[in-house]
Amino acid sequence: MNVAGGAREKALTAVLVANDRALAESFLRAAGEAKVFQILAELKGYPAAATLEMRLRQMQPDVVLLDLASDFGAACALIPVAASLQPPVQVVGLHHRPEPDTLIRCFRAGAAEFLSMPFDAAAQREAAARIWRLRQPEPQQPGESGVLVAFSPVKPGAGASTIATQFAFAVRKQAGRRVLLVDLDTLAGAIAFHLKLAPTYSVLDAIARSSALDPGAWSAMTVSAGGIDVLAAPDQPVGEEIDSNGLHEVLEFSRLLYDWVIVDLPSVFHRLSLFVLSEADAAYLVSTPELPSLHMARRAVGLLGQLGFSRERFQILVNRLDRRADLSVADMEKIFSCPVFAALPDDPASVHRMVTRVEPMGRESEFGRSLEQMVAKATSTASAAARARTGAGEGRPVLSEG
Repeated sequence: MNVAGGAREKALTAVLVANDRALAESFLRAAGEAKVFQILAELKGYPAAATLEMRLRQMQPDVVLLDLASDFGAACALIPVAASLQPPVQVVGLHHRPEPDTLIRCFRAGAAEFLSMPFDAAAQREAAARIWRLRQPEPQQPGESGVLVAFSPVKPGAGASTIATQFAFAVRKQAGRRVLLVDLDTLAGAIAFHLKLAPTYSVLDAIARSSALDPGAWSAMTVSAGGIDVLAAPDQPVGEEIDSNGLHEVLEFSRLLYDWVIVDLPSVFHRLSLFVLSEADAAYLVSTPELPSLHMARRAVGLLGQLGFSRERFQILVNRLDRRADLSVADMEKIFSCPVFAALPDDPASVHRMVTRVEPMGRESEFGRSLEQMVAKATSTASAAARARTGAGEGRPVLSEG
């Protein structure tokens, strides 16, 4: 079996604990088709804690598949039994429906994953992929950490979220590495919406528990899409100030789990964006060719210079460039007093198709080809900056102290 995010062949071994026979039979049929879980034993009721512990020690399964529908309290009482073993046995909650309250209570009780009827194969594979990462998180070697790349628009609507998302997909495709996409626009973040995801948790939940992050909690807070993990923005706009220390801890923890951490930010003039830019190995300010956007890009370059960012620490991306326009890239560079790292063409039909189909951009479109070239150039630049950071240690602008 190939699970998303890895090339592991064997199924996860499992003990099924289910009092609800209709739920159990539905899962067993689906599991037989998907071949994601290999059922070692089936307990047709909730056992005593000592009995479950003994059975798990005997069989040493990878996971416990636990019926949450029959008696939620009795089921949750068994979750710590599995978690207390060494190595811990991950718990996958089973239910008829993905009710939000049940999901939240399930994860708070310590379950690693949740599956609901009809238990489709794709959902099983995604759950298995996250459990494999919990069991074998493949941490970086001591002294190594992932590359952090940030995208921030100089003006809302410049297309930074689209570029950040496609950059994450492209890095995953080109390098086959572990990639995290973080939506830090807490007021208007829409990456989860565009990717048709329904996350239970958001980046704010990760920040709230930044002092106690572990792979199990992290797996519950992220969702998978096209081979990358996504840490979404809150579903409802949140305007209060974010704890910069907590955010720093989340970003550093992310670097340990992923080769590439791609962060989508609000406007560069937001304090949150300035903080993340100071943490990033590579930062890209996204502008469009319209005069208001060019004016804001010029202001952004000036602001970053005043704050102590060297010109090597950020780059300008021009999005939606019409090659037939009177204003050339060279003209824009004079306006910015700064080089343009790359220009992506105005290709609305391809972008619309990509967004509506929720798929990575391919080489068949002009935008896709330009994006591929930009990603190849950007990954080389960012990797070099990351090596310099972990080697000699680069000084940070003043805002990184917060």
